[in-house]
This record gives sequence, structure tokens and C-alpha cells, in this order.
Amino acid sequence: MAQADIHFQRPSRFALHFRTFRIFMSGSLVSRVADWMDLVALNWAVLQFTNSPLYLGLINACRLVPAFLLSVPAGILADQYDRRRLLIWIQIGMMLLTFFLGYIVESAQPFWIFVCIVTLRAMLAAMDPPIRNAFVPNLVPEPSMTSAIAINTTVIHLARIVGPAVAGALLAVTEIENLFYINAWGTLGVLCSLLMIRSVSCSNMNKKKSNKGSFRDAADYVRNQPSVQSLLILAIVPMVFGFPYTTMMPLFARDLLNMGSEGFGILLSISSIGALMGTTLLSSGSEIKGAGKWLVYSILGFGASLLLFIATTNVLIAGIAMFLVGLTSQTYRTISRITLQMHVPDQMRGRVLSIALMDRGFIPLGAILIGAVAGLTGTLWAGALMGLGCIAVTLLIVSARPQILHL
Repeated sequence: MAQADIHFQRPSRFALHFRTFRIFMSGSLVSRVADWMDLVALNWAVLQFTNSPLYLGLINACRLVPAFLLSVPAGILADQYDRRRLLIWIQIGMMLLTFFLGYIVESAQPFWIFVCIVTLRAMLAAMDPPIRNAFVPNLVPEPSMTSAIAINTTVIHLARIVGPAVAGALLAVTEIENLFYINAWGTLGVLCSLLMIRSVSCSNMNKKKSNKGSFRDAADYVRNQPSVQSLLILAIVPMVFGFPYTTMMPLFARDLLNMGSEGFGILLSISSIGALMGTTLLSSGSEIKGAGKWLVYSILGFGASLLLFIATTNVLIAGIAMFLVGLTSQTYRTISRITLQMHVPDQMRGRVLSIALMDRGFIPLGAILIGAVAGLTGTLWAGALMGLGCIAVTLLIVSARPQILHL
């Protein structure tokens, strides 16, 4: 009796890439949802135990300042060491510190200890985005990089919607410290996803050739690449003039639409839905043709959507405008990140991305500028400055750097 031939078909390289990326995205979703849950728990804990707006501002400063200061060091580490291992150690450190935060809240320890632990954890959290963003392209073939980066951005916005809702539901049935404990245990899911995957790119070979890369190398690279310079310069415009809308939204909702906190929350949720829609649409394509033109169009659309929101007192039109604000702003941001990663070589990606991620530091500066204008001239003029600023400064940059249109 002849023995039947049995062939074991090995999974294709593309299938391995897809499976690895899917595991990584599952862990990223858990991590992002936990981050938003943690933000709600953190702010609520400060208000409950101190009842002080000053302390609330202090905690958020401790949380945000490290993100600006440590972005570049994290990018350097991402180009010198194994990115997966770096993410594992960051998650372990954050998990232990989150457990400690829960204990501090539960046992009513002095507030200064709480501030110190929040700051230490924020230092680790600040190093996660540059490393994670640099790691994503290592998990997929180059033709799928556009979709991978867009999916990663989609996960961020999905977590932005789900996380606060879950945190609010849990706060209604349990104590604040339990949210910290739940977030800490949730980190195990992130660690498991990182332990299950392996990098299938040749980035380790590149690191061996350039394992002494410094920030100066990245700065020289940016200086000699006009296209990368243009992307970084253009990124500042919406951060200064556009994205402060999330900070100013309570003022706009109250003064322009006569809405309370519920309406303010609904408007931000509508914006998040628009953002999610934009990144979802981008995740379905493998290539963006005419990326430079789409970048400019999306910023101009962002500014026009803000002007539409400011110009109306109709709640329905305001809701449509906020949907467009979320759609255009995150379409711009996602295309910008995709274009930047496509232009930068892997061995330089961590450092250049860390420079790009520093653009978040311009949002508080923009909020101060818009807030000052609101105090001097009124809410309507402050909103007009946001929309007109996005449009006018973008057109000035494009006229000075027309190569942006040919990216």
C-alpha cells in the first residue's frame, strides 16, 4: 500500500507579517485604552483628594512635560537597541508604578509621593510613542506600511473613545484605586503581545552597522533632506493654531453655543468619530498618491472646518463642523506620519520620529496664545484666529517651500 504524500505548507512571509502585526495591534489597543482610563482615574483622584485646580494642573504638567523632554532620547534608544525589548521593559516599569499608584491612593499617602510616582511613570510613558511608532514598520512588508501606520493611528482614536467611557462606568461601581489596579493588570496583556511577536525585518542588521548613531546624525539628516524639513515645519502649523481646539472647547461650547459640560463632551466625541473615520479610510489603501497635496488640502480643510464651527450658532451645523474638524485634522496627521516614515531609513527612523513627535509640545503654546486672544478680544475672534491661522500660515509655507506639493 503506497504511502500518501503529505505536504506541510509553511505560512507565507506575508502571513507571518500580518499575524505579528495583528498581535502587536491587539496589545496596542489594550495599552491605549488603559492610558485613557488611567487619565480619567488620575484627574478624578486629584480632584477628590485635594479639590484643588492648582494640583490638577500640577499633575498634568508632571504628566505632559516629560513627553516633550524625553522624546528625542527615546528616539535615540529606538535606533540603538532592540525596539521590542525596550517596549517590554517600559511596560514592566509602568505596570509596577501603576500598582504603586493604586496603593498610594488606597492608603492615602502624602500627595508629594503621588506626584513623584506620576512623574516617574510619565518619564517611561513619554518614551513609548517614539519607540512604538518606529517599531510598527518593522512588522510589515514595505508595500503594507501605509495601511499599518494608519491602522496604528486608528487604534489610538478608538481607544480615545472607548477608554474614558469604560473608566466612567467603572468609577460608578468601584473605588478609584481599583482603576489603577485594573490598568496595571491590563499591562500583562500588552506584555504578552510583545513576548509573542518577533521582528521579521532586517532592522537588527542595520543597527549593527550604525549602533553608535547620535542625535547629531539625525539633525544632519534632516538638514540635508528638504522634504523631511518641509514635513516637520508644516506639522507645527496645526499644532499651534488648530489642535488647541480640544483645550478651548469648553469656552466655545459655553460662549458660542450656550451648551454645558454635556454638550462639550458630545462635541469632542463627534470630533473623535470623525478622526476615527479618517484614519480608517486611510488604513484600507496601500499607497497615497500625491501625499504632499493631500497634506496641504487637509490642513486647509481643518482651518475651514474650524471657521464653520465658530461661525454658527446652530447645534446641528456645529456638530457637522466638529465631525469635519476630527476628519481633516487626523487625516492630515496620519498622512504626515506615513509620508515621514516612508522617507526616513529604518536606522534613522526612531530619532527623526522623536523630533516629529515633539510637535505635541506646541499645543500648550497654541492654547496659551488662543486663550490670550480670547481674553483680550473675545471667544469669537480667538476661534477665527485658529481657522485663519491654519489656512494663512499653511499657504505661506507652501509658497516658500513648493516642494511640499510634490512629496
